[in-house]
This record gives sequence, C-alpha cells and structure tokens, in this order.
Amino acid sequence: MILKDKKILIMGLRNKWSIAYGIAQAAYQNGATLLFTYRKKEYETKMRELVSVFPGSQIYQLEDASEDEKVEQTLKQIKEENGAIDGIVHAIANANPEDLHQEFIETSKEGYWHALDVSAYSFVMIARIAKKIGLLREKASLVTLSYLGADKVIEGYNIMGVAKAALESSVRYLANNLGKENMRVNAISAGPIKTLSAKGIQNFSSILGVVEEKAPLHRNVTALQVGKVASFLLSDLSDAITGQIIYADNGYHIMGA
Repeated sequence: MILKDKKILIMGLRNKWSIAYGIAQAAYQNGATLLFTYRKKEYETKMRELVSVFPGSQIYQLEDASEDEKVEQTLKQIKEENGAIDGIVHAIANANPEDLHQEFIETSKEGYWHALDVSAYSFVMIARIAKKIGLLREKASLVTLSYLGADKVIEGYNIMGVAKAALESSVRYLANNLGKENMRVNAISAGPIKTLSAKGIQNFSSILGVVEEKAPLHRNVTALQVGKVASFLLSDLSDAITGQIIYADNGYHIMGA
C-alpha cells in the first residue's frame, strides 16, 4: 500500500482500455484516493460508472485542458473540496487525425500547434497553476505519459512524436523548477497498448507484433503494468527520482532494430 493516505489526481481518463485506467487501478490497489477530470458534460454519467469501481473517488469536469482559466477553475474546485493533493497524472494528448495519417512534412501550422498545445504545454500549465494555488503538497509527484516516438521515428506517429519530444524536455525543466519546492516530475514512456488513441496510428497492429518479437521480454506491456510504474513514481519509494523518462516497454527501446 505504497500510496496509502495519498490523494492522486488523474487527468485524461477516457475508458477502461486507456493507460490512465491502468494507472487508476494500480494506484487504487496501492491505497490512493483518486480524483479524475473528464472533458464533456455529457460524459458525466459514463465517467461515474467508469470510476465506480474505485470507491471514494470523485470526478470533475475540465472542458479544455489548453485554456488557463478553465484549468484554474477546475483545480481550484478540486482544492476547495479535497485540500492539497499528493500527485497528478497527466494523460492528456491530442492531434488532428489528418496529421497522423499523412506524412509529417505535410503537417499544417494549426495542426502542429494544436498537438503541442494539448499534448505538451497543458502539462506545463497544469503544473504552474497547481503550484500557484497551493494544490500540491510538499513532496508531491507529477507524472506524464510519453512514447518512443519522441526519440525515434515511428511510422504514422508523426506530429505526436514531436509533441512527446517537447513533453519530455518539459519534464526536465519542470523537475528543475519544482525541485526547489521539494516536488518531483517524471514521465513514463510506455510501450504500445491498444487504446482508443492508438487506433489513429496506421498499422498499429504491426507495431505490436514487432515489439512482441524483438523486445527482450518478448511481450507487449499492459496498461496495468504501466500503472504499477506510475504508482512507484507517485510514491515515496521514488523520492530520489526526478526529471526522468522511465521506459515501461519490456525493454524494446534498448534494441538496435
């Protein structure tokens, strides 16, 4: 129960197949009290059903994670109702479908900025606002999600690879800033998982096959396994770790080809 008595905010939960759900499962199993944000009002009933397996959890609407005012409004409500919290999981990312399906060189300016705004800058903004309003306790831990496409060319990942690269760099700079407050910031670079977002990547099934064949452990990672890594990073067991990109991909990233 490494997260006993800790309150963890998970931002970006969409369904039970998402990595965020695997993180929620692992964090709850380790004793955390969970808070969630969801985007659209019409998703409220679905969200309540989804998190009902985590008794004591609460949900909060965040209509747009790229707008300062809306982020601050939601985070202030969370603080008013729960006090300071111990960790934030940022599982928010988006890119225009056409910018994933066409070659990267064809990415529009609007599509480029949209992907970076939602997928990378939102993490910076959330961290800044959370610090400003006193939402984070001392020794709080922030965790975000990345992918190998930030470092290597993954066919079909395109603008999301650029956005994840910006996110990983942001992790290091945020770790330096928040380290002064005794807070930590890390990212998990998860292996490919069959999520709703993954459906937007061309030939995704073939990627899964390659990982299973070439990863040292010869299997694909699960959302729950990623969740266990997140629980470690959110816990005091990792209190000397910050500014890191932790790979949870059964070792695939170490292979030359």
